[in-house]
Amino acid sequence: MSAVQPFRIEIRQQVLDDLTTRLKQTRWADAPDNAGWNYGTNPDYLRELVNYWITQYDWRKQEAALNKFPQFKTTIDGVGIHFLHIKGKGRNAKPLLLVHGWPDSFFRFYKVIPMLTDPASYGGNPDESYDVIVPSLPGFGFSGHVALADDSTAKIMDKLMTEVLGYQTFVAAGGDMGTGIIKSMAVQFPQAVKAIHLTDVGYPNGTEDWSKMSPAEQEFGQVIQRWWYAEGAYNMMHSTKPQTLAFGLNDSPVGLASWILEKFNTWSDNKGNIENSFTKDELITNIMIYWVTQTINSSMRTYLENARASYGPQGPKAPVRVEVPTGVASFPGEAPLPKEWAERMVNVKRFTKMEKGGHFAALEEPRLWVGELNAFFYGNESK
Repeated sequence: MSAVQPFRIEIRQQVLDDLTTRLKQTRWADAPDNAGWNYGTNPDYLRELVNYWITQYDWRKQEAALNKFPQFKTTIDGVGIHFLHIKGKGRNAKPLLLVHGWPDSFFRFYKVIPMLTDPASYGGNPDESYDVIVPSLPGFGFSGHVALADDSTAKIMDKLMTEVLGYQTFVAAGGDMGTGIIKSMAVQFPQAVKAIHLTDVGYPNGTEDWSKMSPAEQEFGQVIQRWWYAEGAYNMMHSTKPQTLAFGLNDSPVGLASWILEKFNTWSDNKGNIENSFTKDELITNIMIYWVTQTINSSMRTYLENARASYGPQGPKAPVRVEVPTGVASFPGEAPLPKEWAERMVNVKRFTKMEKGGHFAALEEPRLWVGELNAFFYGNESK
């Protein structure tokens, strides 16, 4: 384990100039008339976004905003780890690990960091503050280009919190890929992980006995099965042949944007307009983090590592239930999660059906998400 070094994002101008050239020289694919989002990424919106990217988007402005957060790098188990570490201003601030997923990044949490570390400045309770730690997962962003399965990443995240930062206990929150990592941490290190908060709890993997499920769980299973047929192609690609796709996405910024943008649209609660959930600057900045670090390939390979770890010679492995106190917030832009399913997967102490928001809740509905975290971690449920 190496020493912790301060870090600033400083992308070479040559990289940005090359990006602009590539954007301007895009060879656009054809598309059906009035395609909208019905065939994947909306070609009209993608052209609009790329034009904005070329003519108005300012990476240096976004870079400066990100550099306002204290950032660091270290090496754990041979893997370079980039992380944000912002101390809370309240008394007895709780250490809080925030874990992102795919195709987002540590940027998922940029809006909520000030609310969590300095709640008084946002009209919140000053005693409900956190020391916030936001890593770039292995294979993502400014961390090393190493793809790991959830259990291995969980061990690195535990060492980051306990050995590198010196927290004996902490709480954790996240969703998507972050859910698997946080659940694994809670199973492996229950003495350190005191409580967790999730926006999903995991999905059926073929090991279930559906005859013993409630009607709501059976309906949920059918929804997930339909989702796999309609939306799961990306996952199958990542989990089997990510290298095939990586050459195109690492070479074409518009190809990369298309691959990521479609998920931000489909998985958000945007009521038919992606900019009801995210600004153009937010969408592009997240894409830029993948582009300037060239981590789209290693991020996708993470799915393959998880697939290899989860499926043995006898088929899929049954998940281990989490016994650490867990808060669950189900957002309408996600699959309709029944409480009974959540209780099979985790030790539910608080379960809330949220009024709005989607997969990237901390970015899409930051105040609602923070309010739900505070209600759990500073309420009696997390004890």
